Amino acid sequence: MAKILIPTALRQFTEQKDSVEVKGGTVADALNQLTAQYPNIKKNLFNDQGKLRSFVNVYVNDEDIRYLKRDATPLEGNETISIVPSIAGGSVGVAEPEAATLTNEEIARYSRHLIVPEVGMEGQLKLKQAKVVMIGAGGLGAPLGLYLAAAGVGRIGVVDFDVVDTSNLQRQVIHGTHDIGRKKLDSAADSMRDINPNIRIDKFDTSLSSENALEILKDYDIVVDGTDNFPTRYLVNDACVLLKKPNVYGSIFRFEGQATVFAYEDGPCYRCLYPEPPPPGLVPSCAEGGVLGILPGMIGLVQATETVKLILGVGEPLKGRLLLYDALGMRFRELKLRRDRNCPVCGDHPTVTKLIDYQEFCGIHPTPPQPVQTEGVIDVQEVKRKLDRGDDFVLIDVREPHEYQIARIPGAKLIPLGELPKRLNELDPNADIVAHCRSGARSQKAVDLLKQSGFKHARNMTGGILAWSDKVDPSVPKY
Repeated sequence: MAKILIPTALRQFTEQKDSVEVKGGTVADALNQLTAQYPNIKKNLFNDQGKLRSFVNVYVNDEDIRYLKRDATPLEGNETISIVPSIAGGSVGVAEPEAATLTNEEIARYSRHLIVPEVGMEGQLKLKQAKVVMIGAGGLGAPLGLYLAAAGVGRIGVVDFDVVDTSNLQRQVIHGTHDIGRKKLDSAADSMRDINPNIRIDKFDTSLSSENALEILKDYDIVVDGTDNFPTRYLVNDACVLLKKPNVYGSIFRFEGQATVFAYEDGPCYRCLYPEPPPPGLVPSCAEGGVLGILPGMIGLVQATETVKLILGVGEPLKGRLLLYDALGMRFRELKLRRDRNCPVCGDHPTVTKLIDYQEFCGIHPTPPQPVQTEGVIDVQEVKRKLDRGDDFVLIDVREPHEYQIARIPGAKLIPLGELPKRLNELDPNADIVAHCRSGARSQKAVDLLKQSGFKHARNMTGGILAWSDKVDPSVPKY
C-alpha cells in the first residue's frame, strides 16, 4: 500500500484525513483510487482534460514525478506520495566588511554573535552592510522584521500599504493593540527601531507592481517574500530572476507552511515549482481559510535564518530544497526542487524577459460596474423583517460548523456548502429559501446549486453575517 499525504487545504475533501492508503502500480493508479474514494478532490488535482493541474506537484518519497516518469512512475507499494499545491553557502555580494565599523555599543549589543566563530566581527560587519527588502509587514513579515533588526541587518526595506486591523494581532506580532488603524509600515518600523536603533529602515507605502518592482528591489541584496496572493508572488519571483536577487520564500495556510530560497546560484525559481497559478477562488487565502497564529512565526523565522545565512555565507541554504512544516504533527519534511531548463523565466531560453500583467496572468480581471442585482438576492434588513413577521421561509447557513459557533443568526439551519449536495432532500424544492454565509460568496454558490437542482425560490442574503452585524444586530461578532 502506498500512502498519499493530504495537505491541509485539501483535507476538507477527504473527511479531514491527513493521509489515505491506496493500491496501484503507478502514481496515476494511486491518484485515481484517491479520486474514486473522494470524488470532490478531483477538480483540485486535475483539469477538464484529466491532466494534473500545473499548480499541483506530486512527489514520490522526495522526488518530483516530473523528473521521473510523471504519472506513469511505478510504485512498489511502500512509497509516500506527497501532494504539494501552491498555497509559498555563498555570500550575496554585500559590501566589504572593511567599509564599516562597530561602535562599542554595537559590540556590546551583538556580543553573542561576535563570539560565534561562524559570525564573529567579520560576519557582524557583513550584516551591518547588508541590504534586505521585505515584501509585506504582515504574518511572515512580523517575525522577519523583528529578527533581522535584532540581528543587525543594516538596511531593511519594507513594502506594505495596509493598515493594522484587530484581526491581524493574532499573528502579526510586530504590531500591538495601540497600533490598530495605523499604517503597518509605521508600526513595524517603530517596533524594529525599538529593538535596534542602529538600523536604517526604508518604507515603501505602496502595492508592489510591474511598474515599480524593479526600481524598488534593485538596490537590495536579498528579497524576502512575505506576500499573501498569487499575482504578487509571481511578480516578486520574476523580478528577482531578472535582477539576479535571491528570493527567500515562505507561505502559510492553516497549520502548514513552506519555505525555500528561489533564484539563487542557478537554483530553481518559483515558476519551476508552480509554472501556472491556480484559477481564481480555487485556493483559499488565510483570510478565507484561517491560519494558526503561531505558524507564520515559525516560517518567518526560517526565512530570517536563511536570509542571515546568505549574508554571512555560511551553512547550506535552502536552494533546491522545499521545506514543508506541519504544525499539527510537529514535523518537518524536505522535498527536492530542480531548475526547469524550460522555465519561461529562469530557463535556458527564457521567454519572459520583462515584468508582465500579473493580475491577468493569474486570471484576475477588473470587473466593470454592474447594475444592482435584485433577482435572486435579498438584503439583510428584509431577512430581519421576514423573521419578525414570522414569514414561512427557510434560512440556511452554509458556513462551516466552527464558524457557526463564532456567530449565528437565530433560526438559521446549518448546512455547510460542502454537504449541501447530499442534503438537498432535507429541503422542499418549492419552499422560500434564503442562504447566507460570512460575506455572501459561498451562499451565492449555494443558491446557484439549489437553482440547478430545481429549487425555484432560492435567494442569497447579500453581505452575509458581516452585513447582519453591521445593519441588523451589532451584538453579533464579526470575524
